[in-house]
Order: sequence, then structure tokens, then C-alpha cells
Amino acid sequence: QVHLVESGGGLVQAGGSLRLSCAASPHTGTILSMGWFRQAPEKNREFVSAIDWSGSSTYYGDSIKGRFTISRDNAKNTVYLQMNALKPEDSAVYYCAAPSPFGPALTDRTVGSLTQYDYWGQGTQVTVSS
Repeated sequence: QVHLVESGGGLVQAGGSLRLSCAASPHTGTILSMGWFRQAPEKNREFVSAIDWSGSSTYYGDSIKGRFTISRDNAKNTVYLQMNALKPEDSAVYYCAAPSPFGPALTDRTVGSLTQYDYWGQGTQVTVSS
């Protein structure tokens, strides 16, 4: 069983930055593709970003392109989401997710689908004040 633990959320003013981290625990020895989703109150969970196991392929949702950057450190089994130029509409609970290493690889057509992900973290709150 893979456990994903997010950290780095908090309160920030509009225009500010935050960096979220997601660590897979325990270290499985299998490097996972990983993604970030977010959910604001009374809204559907929204795809934010994803990265393949090697870090060579990255994916971004339209609403955050150019402002957020995803990266990973495989030695630490950790994925990061650097969020810059934050807006009040970025306020949400941010969830880390990972597909099964035995399932199909993520593609640009499937990466935003909730059903592609088998493991989810508990979420970390990001609040951006205006």
C-alpha cells in the first residue's frame, strides 16, 4: 500500500508563492508517476499537474499554465508543485495522487482523469487572500 503525504499548504496573499510537496511513504522502490489535483468548496476535483516517473514528461491544467511548475526528486520519492503568482481562485484543498505502477502509463489524454489514479493523499489547504 502506498501512502502519499502532502505538505506545504498555507495562507498567502495574491501574487505570492507556495511550494507543495508530496512524499510517497514508505519508499516503495518503484518510482511512480504522480499528479496534483485540487478541490474548492462546492466544486469538482480539478486536475492541476502531473509528472511521469522519470520527470521527462510534465502536464498542466489550463488554469495554471505558466504559473505552476511540477518537479520531482526520485531519491526522496517526492514530487513538488511550485506555485507562483497565486490568485484567490487558486484557493482549494490540493491533493497528491499516483496511479498504480502496474497500470497503464499516463498520457496527455488520460492524465487529467481521476480514474487513472489509485492512491490519494489527505490533501493540504491552500488559501490565497486578495
